[in-house]
Parts: sequence; structure tokens; C-alpha cells
Amino acid sequence: MANGGGGGGGSSGGGDGGGGSSLRMSSNIHANHLSLDASSSSSSSSSSSSSSSSSSSSVHEPKMDALIIPVTMEVPCDSRGQRMWWAFLASSMVTFFGGLFIILLWRTLKYLWTVCCHCGGKTKEAQKINNGASQADGTLKPVDEKEETVAAEVGWMTSVKDWAGVMISAQTLTGRVLVVLVFALSIGALVIYFIDSSNPIESCQNFYKDFTLQIDMAFNVFFLLYFGLRFIAANDKLWFWLEVNSVVDFFTVPPVFVSVYLNRSWLGLRFLRALRLIQFSEILQFLNILKTSNSIKLVNLLSIFISTWLTAAGFIHLVENSGDPWENFQNNQALTYWECVYLLMVTMSTVGYGDVYAKTTLGRLFMVFFILGGLAMFASYVPEIIELIGNRKKYGGSYSAVSGRKHIVVCGHITLESVSNFLKDFLHKDRDDVNVEIVFLHNISPNLELEALFKRHFTQVEFYQGSVLNPHDLARVKIESADACLILANKYCADPDAEDASNIMRVISIKNYHPKIRIITQMLQYHNKAHLLNIPSWNWKEGDDAICLAELKLGFIAQSCLAQGLSTMLANLFSMRSFIKIEEDTWQKYYLEGVSNEMYTEYLSSAFVGLSFPTVCELCFVKLKLLMIAIEYKSANRESRILINPGNHLKIQEGTLGFFIASDAKEVKRAFFYCKACHDDITDPKRIKKCGCKRLKVAARSRYPKDPLEFKNATPNSRLVTEPVEDEQPSTLSPKKKQRNGGMRNSPNSSPKLMRHDPLLIPGNDQMDNMDSNVKKYDSTGMFHWCAPKEIEKVILTRSEAAMTVLSGHVVVCIFGDVSSALIGLRNLVMPLRASNFHYHELKHIVFVGSIEYLKREWETLHNFPKVSILPGTPLSRADLRAVNINLCDMCVILSANQNNIDDTSLQDKECILASLNIKSMQFDDSIGVLQANSQGFTPPGMDRSSPDNSPVHGMSRQPSITTGVNIPIITELVNDTNVQFLDQDDDDDPDTELYLTQPFACGTAFAVSVLDSLMSATYFNDNILTLIRTLVTGGATPELEALIAEENALRGGYSTPQTLANRDRCRVAQLALLDGPFADLGDGGCYGDLFCKALKTYNMLCFGIYRLRDAHLSTPSQCTKRYVITNPPYEFELVPTDLIFCLMQFDHNAGQSRASLSHSSHSSQSSSKKSSSVHSIPSTANRQNRPKSRESRDKQKYVQEERL
Repeated sequence: MANGGGGGGGSSGGGDGGGGSSLRMSSNIHANHLSLDASSSSSSSSSSSSSSSSSSSSVHEPKMDALIIPVTMEVPCDSRGQRMWWAFLASSMVTFFGGLFIILLWRTLKYLWTVCCHCGGKTKEAQKINNGASQADGTLKPVDEKEETVAAEVGWMTSVKDWAGVMISAQTLTGRVLVVLVFALSIGALVIYFIDSSNPIESCQNFYKDFTLQIDMAFNVFFLLYFGLRFIAANDKLWFWLEVNSVVDFFTVPPVFVSVYLNRSWLGLRFLRALRLIQFSEILQFLNILKTSNSIKLVNLLSIFISTWLTAAGFIHLVENSGDPWENFQNNQALTYWECVYLLMVTMSTVGYGDVYAKTTLGRLFMVFFILGGLAMFASYVPEIIELIGNRKKYGGSYSAVSGRKHIVVCGHITLESVSNFLKDFLHKDRDDVNVEIVFLHNISPNLELEALFKRHFTQVEFYQGSVLNPHDLARVKIESADACLILANKYCADPDAEDASNIMRVISIKNYHPKIRIITQMLQYHNKAHLLNIPSWNWKEGDDAICLAELKLGFIAQSCLAQGLSTMLANLFSMRSFIKIEEDTWQKYYLEGVSNEMYTEYLSSAFVGLSFPTVCELCFVKLKLLMIAIEYKSANRESRILINPGNHLKIQEGTLGFFIASDAKEVKRAFFYCKACHDDITDPKRIKKCGCKRLKVAARSRYPKDPLEFKNATPNSRLVTEPVEDEQPSTLSPKKKQRNGGMRNSPNSSPKLMRHDPLLIPGNDQMDNMDSNVKKYDSTGMFHWCAPKEIEKVILTRSEAAMTVLSGHVVVCIFGDVSSALIGLRNLVMPLRASNFHYHELKHIVFVGSIEYLKREWETLHNFPKVSILPGTPLSRADLRAVNINLCDMCVILSANQNNIDDTSLQDKECILASLNIKSMQFDDSIGVLQANSQGFTPPGMDRSSPDNSPVHGMSRQPSITTGVNIPIITELVNDTNVQFLDQDDDDDPDTELYLTQPFACGTAFAVSVLDSLMSATYFNDNILTLIRTLVTGGATPELEALIAEENALRGGYSTPQTLANRDRCRVAQLALLDGPFADLGDGGCYGDLFCKALKTYNMLCFGIYRLRDAHLSTPSQCTKRYVITNPPYEFELVPTDLIFCLMQFDHNAGQSRASLSHSSHSSQSSSKKSSSVHSIPSTANRQNRPKSRESRDKQKYVQEERL
């Protein structure tokens, strides 16, 4: 026998002489190996051999004792030192092949028995047939008894088999515990092998004194019992016997029992326990640790790679430390197990340094075959493992919330464009300190550009890869503690309904995970908002909001039909823009000064309590340099409502929230800090800061929050209304005594009793008509004009019919679309133009020019609106455009439903651009239109034949003719912002200029849906801003109305009641001309502040901007009719006669009797010298009193004709 330390050596089993034995022994001793040679010689040389051997023993006896018997234990080994490795190996081979033989023998006998029984059964059947039916009953009884016995035996065996299967299947808790325990013990046995590998391959061990051997014995007893369970549960015993786990047990369990019997151990094939590592991923799945496919795949690859590596290293360790059997184990080398692990790694990687290599023939032969499979495994597994680990670490993990800092989750359409636009507005410096961390969650890893953007904002932005549809990913981003979740939509997708469905599913998933989370989502189609109402936990009263891009986009465009340029002004108000100062006296200077204004909210100081709204509004504008346009009013039942320019009947309460237009949030703080005692004599608004007055301290300790960016509704049931409070405060909206300037408004000094208005107490003729119970003029909410549904054939005009129907002051909608185009929701364009705060005669006729196939699909949502016509054709046809008198229209709207079907972004707006350029290049002779008007008995609005000098009627002075299409007011919808450069050929805009800096956008002739991206941030910081904007642009759409449309997808007509008629009493946006009327004296060099105060005091009209001719600042006259928007100009801003003033005007009940008060014509393309494009103005009393009766008869004829349309 030979024992080798550190991996063992080998010795010869016979035939060597004593000298050779001594030499070999001494060399093995020097190499720290235990060697003992026993040789026998022939009878003739026995004595000499014995003496030689005895002398050798006497010389080396002390060292032999130390080598044979270890220092720490006394082991009774074989005195002859015989190697017993074959006994350990034989135990495993006998077990494996013996069991295999028994299984095959059993199958053979069973097969023969089945064949014999089958033949015997056929014989008995033949006998049964021959004996006849009379003896059949008697012969069947013993057979039935035998079958019952066999069935009982089979049932018992089956139950045991099922029990064993349940025990090892991991389907029950006991099974899972057993499987995990077996795996853990296998790893423990492998660790014991690692420890024993530092000992000789074969050594003498005392079972009762070797602790590791005892532990290994206990483990293998457990493995033996588990093997029995697996054998019982196996359906196919032969395949079970050949499984990898069974082979591992054959070559590891029996040798342990042999080692106890022989009092010696052989390291042998115990390294096969490493193959158990292959089951590591299964164990982790049982423990519910691995849940994702990537993690399971990663663990699988690692476990297979490591188990193969360790197993191969164990085999090399065995053969290299033992040597080749046919070389009498003399060519061995001492290698530790970890050196073999190193050897296998450099071999798999094809590096092969050569410092460690195999010397034995068995080792080299194994390496030849292993390098083929090992190289393939290394080349395929390692790159995949590295890729999985790299991707998992980059955007995996979980968000760690920072104490004292909020975070929001942004998901949906995450691209470089959408994220950059969102961050630019959300993190704008005008918002003060935004102490909010933004967590983006998306299932696709960001590209390099988007990754660079995240790195630039790494202090406030984090990105995690995952899906909001996966609850595990929602837990990773801590959605339950998030302040809100924002969902971005793909505005340029080809299928808007599919995109909306995806976002609705995201809302459902998030609300299902955490119902209380506040969600702000973008929606593309208006009709899809109804699906959000089906989500039980969706609650707009708690801050949930859906920003419908189609609704707001078309609403903005519709408001531009009433007051051109309003879309640009409103878009700039909720977008964060930095102030850009220009010294030169150009139109850009005044435009950019207004662009820096935004909309904010702040609680009013207690100094304003008890004052009327116009008084506070004037004080804020004159003294605080703030423009207040609305307040949040709390009624007696504490229900809060938002009132836009409510008038002088309403008094400010304690803790009233005001809506302001200002350049930054710090300026708005003045409204909260203002104290009459301390700040009454201060002229510089910047000096208005927090003072030490007792009254201010009381207000500061109120329960209302101060930060406008952090505002939440104090009352969850707040809703936005613009009508005055009924039965609580007096109103200014009744007919009153005429003022000297011709206005129909109360004097500010009037008695409150005279200011009270009840629609039923002091009805005008129009009000009496509206109370006709047999006619439905408005929808059931009273917010919109309504008519009975009309068939589309009744509103279709041919080209000749349209030419004979002299259209003037109307709205032409050029729509590109076909039968396969996505619907854009034209109802959202028509609803603001049919708001009930317009009288019927004030409604502009709407003519759609486009494909009849497309308009038929939209008609279901349009058939309840009056004054709508359709001209089948194409907007590119000049004949169709001339037929609808496009030169006489108040606004031409160009829309396309085909924009998102084109992959090339530069060509997405080609139809709208071509139509716009086509109209601008047209030439007209307006005398044809005038002759047609005369033949019909009336002239287009603005031309009164009774006025020889074409004096202004309804506050409008219009050029008798428009000879070129450039002067036609047009607003064009764009998808791609960069395409705005193609709309105006005479501008000098750079292609890289931002949209809001371009001339078409500043003039209100172009609108892009991208400007609505800013609403996401604005809504998060102040949800009332969205409600205010939505009401201004939609004409009064409310959540109640949306719920009604969700039920029927159409407006429902209703009979007029005091409650519904009261809903008409709300503000609307208009344009005031300065060329004539009561404000004409201020138009020529007057101050904007004086106009603001006069309009507010006299007419309760709230001015908030100017629509000015582009070249008005030039000293020389210009023929250019383009105008641009100036938002909230300062008090001392100088006015020019051609200016149009944006204002919020009150509803006029008397306008229904005679169209004498604030009427609207919205043609805004007039020259600076002769044309004044006003939409709303206030005529003089004389003009109203001297109105010819012939004009009224012509008007009636016109309305009858329009009603037929």
C-alpha cells in the first residue's frame, strides 16, 4: 500500500527487490509520502531476501512507524500495506451492474409472464364458449375473486408509489423541505470532499475517531433513504437507474460503507457530488427566489458551468495523484485539487500556460476529450453569463426612497424626445426648488443618447428597466410611496386607439397594485377617456387626471376660431419658458416678454377679504403687478368651485385661492404677503414681502398650504364652474340701465340689490324663448347648443349649392382623411364653437371640406350640433374652396387624419402644408361675393348697405374685399415641429428654432400637439391648472358631461330649466377692437393699464393680452396683416389703434333680443391703416338706437336659411 500526502503517490504491488524498495521508500519519504513495499521472492533466495529486508527494516524502523501510523490517530492497517482502491470501486460497480441486471431480469420475467397469461386467457375464453352460457356463471366466480385480489395488491402498491412521489415532487411543503435538504447535504458532502482532498488518495482512517468520516457517513445514509424514495416513485425503473443523480449515488454512497468496514478511506469518485449543483436553479425556484426568466437562465448557466468544471477537476486530481495502473502507479504527480481546478480553467479557455499539465496517460486522454466539450461550453456559456450579469446590474435593482424627498414614477412612451421635453418643463428654474425625484420605468433599455440625458440629470432622475404591468417591477420603484405616476403617450403612433388601450391597461395595473396612487395619463382619443371611468379606483376628485391630447388640441384650435392667436397665448401660459431679453425694438421683443409668463395659484392675503373680485383684480394688477383671472370659491356647504372672472357681485373670503398669470412663482407670493397696513404706500412691488403684522401671522397659520406648486384641493369634491353662485351673492349679469358710453353693464357704484340677477325674475325676450318647454335648444347640462339628430345627407352641399348659399363669417374646416384613417374627434372642435354662452345668432356656421367617407365616420358625434354643413371634396381643390367663400370666412382650419401613417417625419405634414400654401396663393374678387349676398337679401357681416361710409357695425370695420389668400386667417395643425418653417415663405426662422420662437406659432397660424407635453408637469404641480385650461378651451366640458358622453357617445337634448339656463351665465374669451367704440380714445397712444381698469370697472371685462400687427412698431406704414400675441403686458404698455385686446367677457342676456351689444366677428386680417380686425367690441348707443329695421329683416332671413342648413 502507498499513502501520498497532498494528493498521494503510488507503490508497486510485487516483484521489486529490497534495494529498489529502500530507494523508492526513501524517495517517497522525502516527498512526504507514506510508502510500504512488500515483496516475495523464490524459495532459493528467501533467506537473503529476508535478511536484506530485515536490515532495511531495522535501518528505517523509526521513520516507518511515523509514516505508517499518523500522529493523531492509531489505525490498525494491513501489515502488508496492500492497496484496496479496487474494493471501493468494486462496491460501486457491483451495485450499479447488479441492480441493472436485476431490473432487466425482472422485466424479462414480467414479459414472459404476460405472454403466458395472454395465451392462457385465450384458452379459457375458448373453453368458456364451448361450455355454453349455462356453465359460464360458475366458472367466472374464481376468476373474479382472483381479479379482486390482484386489484387490492395493485392499489396498495400504487398508494405507496404515490406517497413516495409526493414526498420528492416538491409540490407540498414536506416535499420542498426534503428536496432542499438533500441539495444542502449534497453540498455539505462536496465540502467534505474538498477538505479530504488535501489528504492522501487512500489512507487508513478510524471511523470512531474521524469526525469528517462520521458526518459523511450520516449524509450518505440520508442519501440512501432518499434514493429508495426516488426508486419507489419512479415509473420507469430502468431509466431511473441510468439517471445522473442515480449514478452519483452509486459511486459515492457504497464506498462510504466499505471505508467503515476496512478502516480506511479512498477519495475516489466523491467529486461527482459536484454534479448536484446543476439543480441549484430548481432549488431557488422552489424557494421563490428566482422569478424572472433572465435570473433562472443565469443561474442555470452558472450551475452547469461550475459543476462541470469541478467534476472534471476531481477526475484529474484522482488520476494524476494515483498514476496509471498499467505503470504500477509510478508515473503519478502530486497536485492539489485547486491546482487541478486551475488546470481545467486554462485548458477550457485554450490559454494553456504549461506550468501545470497532466503526466499520466489517463489524465492526458481525458484532457483530449474534455477540451472539445469544455472549449465549446466556455465559448458559449461565458459570454452569455457576462451579458446577463451586465444587463441585470445596469438597470435592475430597486429604488431607495430618500427621506424627506418625494418621488414620481414616469412610464409609457419613454423616448429621447418625450423625456427631454418632460424634464425641460418639470425641472424648469421658474418652479423654485423642485424637491422631487423622477423615476422612469420602461421595459426597453435606453439608447446612448437617452442614457446621456439621464446622466446629465443624475441627481434627480433614475431609470429602471421593467414594466408597470408587472407587480414585481412596481414594487421595485416603490409605487406605493410615490407621490404620483405619470403615463406618457406616443403622439405619433399609427393606431391611436391601440396606444390608448395600452395606457388604460397601465392605469389598471397600477391601480390594481395600489388604488390610492394618483395617476396623470395622456390619452390620444377623446372617446377612450370613457374607459377610465370603468376603473373602480379612478377618481378625478382625488387628483387622477386624463390629459386628452385630441380634446385639448382641437379645443385650442376652436378658440382660435373665436379669437385668433388665443391658442398660442394659452399654450405659452402653461409652458415653462425662460425670459429672453432683446434690446432691439422688434416684434420678438414684446412677444418674448409675454412668453415668460406662466399660470400659478396662490392663497390671497386676508387684506383682500370682503372686497369684490374686480377690486382685488385691479389692486393686484396695479400695485402687485399680478394678473388674477379666477378664484376658488367655497359656498356655504364648503363645496369649492372655480370661478373665472365672476364679476363684482362676489366677495373674497378668507383663504381664497387665486389663479394668477405671472413670470415666476416668487412674484405670486406678493398676493399672499400683501398687508394694507404695511404695504399700502409701497410703489415697488418687489418690496412687498412678509411682514410682522398680526393679521398676516393669523393667515400664515391657517390650514391652507402656501406653496402654489404643492397645491392640492382642500375639498375633494371641488369642481370647476364659471357661473355665479346662485341664491348667495348678487349677480351683475342682468340687463341694467345704459351707461353714457353705450355699455349695458352696471356702474360699480350701483346698489347690490340692483346688481342681483335671477334668470327667471328678470327675463329678457331671449330668456323667455329659451323657457319654451316644447323646444330643446340645449343639451341636458345646458352647456352647449343642441338640435335634433340630422342625417348626413341633409347637410351635404354640392359645389353649386355652396356657391349659391352665401357663406360669410363662417369657419371652414379643411380635413384630410379617408375610410381607413384614424378618427381625430371633430366633436372636440365643434363643441367649443357651440357653447351655450353664445346666443344662437352668434354661432359661426361650420363647413367641412373633405372626404365624405371619412366625415360619415365622424358624423355620429356631430349630428346634434346646429349650423354644420359638409362639402364633399378635397381641400387642395380651389374650386371647392371658392364655393365655400373661403375669402369671407372668419377662420380656416387645416387638419389631417393621415399624419401618423407616414414613417418619414418630414413628410407627415405634407398635406396640411400644401393646403395652406394653396390657400395663400389664391386671388379673389370680392365683388362676386357681395353680389351673391345682395341676391339673397343680406350682406356679409360687417358691410351695412345703409351706412354710406361703411361705418363700423357691431364694432367691426371690414375691408370690402380680400384680394389675396395671404390675408385669410388660417390655423394649421402640425405634427412635426420643424415643418413650421415651410408655412411662411417670408419669415427668417432658422430650421433649428424652437416652435414657440417661430413666427407662425407667435402669430397663431400654426399649432403643434407637442406644446401640450408641458401639461403633464403643470397638472402634477397644480391639478386646478388643467381644469382651468380645459374649461377655457372646451367651452365648459365637465366630468359630469364626460360621464354622460361615456354612456351614449353623444350629447342628449334637454328641456330648458332655471338650473340649465344658469349654466349659460359664464365667461368666454373674446377680442376687443380699439379702432372705434368706447375705448377708441385709449387706442391711440393710451396705456394698457388704463384700458385694463376701464374695461374691468365699466363692463366687468378682464383683459389679459394684445393681438398686435407684426409691423405696428415701424414708423412707416406696412401692408403686412400678420399679427402676434403679447401676453399680460405691463401697465404702462403703449397701445396702437389697430390692436385687438384679448379679454374675458361676461355673458350678455340682452344680446339675444338685438345683436347690439358685444357681438363677435372674428376676421383678424386687417391692415394697420384701414382694417381693424375685431371680434368683439362695444358699439355706441347711437349706433344701437339707429339700427335700421331693414337690417333686422335681412338678419331673420339669414337665420332661417342657416337653420335649414
